Amino acid sequence: MTTVAAPITVAPTAPPIIRQAGWAVTDSLVMAKRNLLVWSRVPAYIVFTIVQPVMFVLMFRYVFGGAIHVPVKGGYVSYLMPGIIGQTGAFASMGTAISLAQEVQKGAIDRFRSMPIARSAVLAGRLIADVVRMLITIVIVVGIGYAVGFRFQNGVGGAVCMVLLATGFGLAVCCISAFTGLAIRDEESAQAFGLIWLFPLTFVSSAFVPIQTMPSWLQVFARNQPITLIINAMRSFALGGPVAHALWTSLASIAGVLIFFLPLAVRAYRRTS
Repeated sequence: MTTVAAPITVAPTAPPIIRQAGWAVTDSLVMAKRNLLVWSRVPAYIVFTIVQPVMFVLMFRYVFGGAIHVPVKGGYVSYLMPGIIGQTGAFASMGTAISLAQEVQKGAIDRFRSMPIARSAVLAGRLIADVVRMLITIVIVVGIGYAVGFRFQNGVGGAVCMVLLATGFGLAVCCISAFTGLAIRDEESAQAFGLIWLFPLTFVSSAFVPIQTMPSWLQVFARNQPITLIINAMRSFALGGPVAHALWTSLASIAGVLIFFLPLAVRAYRRTS
């Protein structure tokens, strides 16, 4: 009598943590490529992210520039461009909220969840794509600034630091926009909410006019709010001057936003259905 051995079943082992991280990075990059392709093929996205900041540059440079006098070498255009670039990083983040709200409404996120991809890839891919989009837009805005008379006066290193700081600021605002887009789940409401809080904070800052020209009761807020600190650091990188205090407070503000809103965005993404 022969005995047939039962087949041995080997339980699948989980991939090593490094392999899992590699899969997550690869999936995130694929999603980022997908988002960039969508952006490049939808004219409305290009108009919103590129044409709008260019219009701000031209309008402030030639409409308001003659009436605003600042004690800065190079005149108002040198004072203006760091503020425009900071504003560009902030306003580009509204596309994050709108796109995520659209994908929730259309059920795209549910379809992505049914695919064999890392769960973090959808949100991470969106943020990566938005950072790339921001860099492209900032470079274009810097080129327009050079065409209207702006010049970096602190060397290539200062220019690179200014662009990186603006991009980090934009990434922090993108986390806020990702949370609002996933939480509100309506593209029109998400866009309106972004305008409600971004416009006042941007304009009540040192982005476009010296804070000393504002009413005294408003100067206290304008001087100490995060956007002013970030733009002051960017201006110091671009034009020269003391940068240490403004830089560290800017980095602390960016880190605080990331620490607070990134987990909220992740939680809102997990709760979408």
